[in-house]
Amino acid sequence: MKLKITLTALALFTFCFVNAQETTETKFGKGILNVVAKDSSWSMKFATRFQLLGIASWDINDGDYSKSETSFLVRRARLKFDGFAYSPKLKYKIELGLSNRDISGASEFTNNAPRYILDAVIKWNFYKNFTLWAGQTKLPGNVERVISSANLQLVDRSRLNSRFNIDRDLGVQLRHHFKLSDKFLVREIVAVSQGEGRNITTGNLGGHQYTGRVELLPFGKFQSKGDYKGGDLKREQTPKLMLAATYDLNADAVKDRSNQGSYMRTSTGDFYETNISSIFVDAVFKYKGFSFMGEFADRYADDAIAREADGITPTFVIEEDGSQIPTNDIVQVGNALNLQAGYLFKSNWELAGRYTNLNFDAVVGKALEEQYTLGVSKYISGHNLKVQSDISYTTEDGDASGLAYRLQFDIHF
Repeated sequence: MKLKITLTALALFTFCFVNAQETTETKFGKGILNVVAKDSSWSMKFATRFQLLGIASWDINDGDYSKSETSFLVRRARLKFDGFAYSPKLKYKIELGLSNRDISGASEFTNNAPRYILDAVIKWNFYKNFTLWAGQTKLPGNVERVISSANLQLVDRSRLNSRFNIDRDLGVQLRHHFKLSDKFLVREIVAVSQGEGRNITTGNLGGHQYTGRVELLPFGKFQSKGDYKGGDLKREQTPKLMLAATYDLNADAVKDRSNQGSYMRTSTGDFYETNISSIFVDAVFKYKGFSFMGEFADRYADDAIAREADGITPTFVIEEDGSQIPTNDIVQVGNALNLQAGYLFKSNWELAGRYTNLNFDAVVGKALEEQYTLGVSKYISGHNLKVQSDISYTTEDGDASGLAYRLQFDIHF
């Protein structure tokens, strides 16, 4: 009797579930939900994605490869909303992060709340080729940072990006483009931002951040915005090139990596302020499955060593017993080079390699770091559904330092 009741309930559940399903014309990778108002006064596309990552690493300073660490994690989990409001010339984008890595960084400067919001930006094409952005989004820094983490050629970005990028911030951006000829495209971006990074609720603690970027595309646009996507998945039939440069000034910055990193404080709890400048030079080239990306970054500061109010003494913390402990707050000044290339075979397998070096100034006290990475990717449905793996070998001052293998699954609706 109980078995009959259970089977009947299961049949009813299955019937209801099947009949509750709805068929949608939305294709995979084009969003879960696409809605346009009947009077065309607004639209919204909703999409989600996540990345599953496994890592095995070895600390090989002493030549002992038996000491390994492994970890498995949800590297990223995102919800995205975008569309237009009132007019197609007024667009918006909201992106929320849900994984631990996405929302980490809660502090007194975020009201001790998780940092869920990645992007919340309005884009208003108010006149011809001029578009005004307002809100929180990526600053126009190095190309590798602006490329979405869903569209990377290797498992993750290089160490140049993790040490020198200017990431996201709150502010406004003015974007413009024009053509020098039928194909030669020039894009300019100017940004003014708060200079503290994303999700900051305490307002402007130091000065403001000013960013300018120019992009030259002598052979015209890349297909499907391919200049900001890893690999040549569109197999450009004619050579495509982007050359770009960015200058960023964070006036009276209070963090040790411009608008990123740690806050620099004096023994009295005040913030140490100094002007920090960052320069990025980028190149992207694609042709018939071959792709190349090169980046150079350079960062310098008026005074890289954080100092007390007297402008001489390095910052310190006073312990309960009255002793003074140096904070070692130093702006991460120096330069870095990142070179990356790959080839996409017709089977949609791609082989890619990357060389990165970090050359910090002597004041930072870090050794020259070099990293060599070899990666293999299988694109099942472009960047929307792919499996990627890579292996990296790292040296410090020419000596073996670390070895790491990564395997990642990426799905993007």
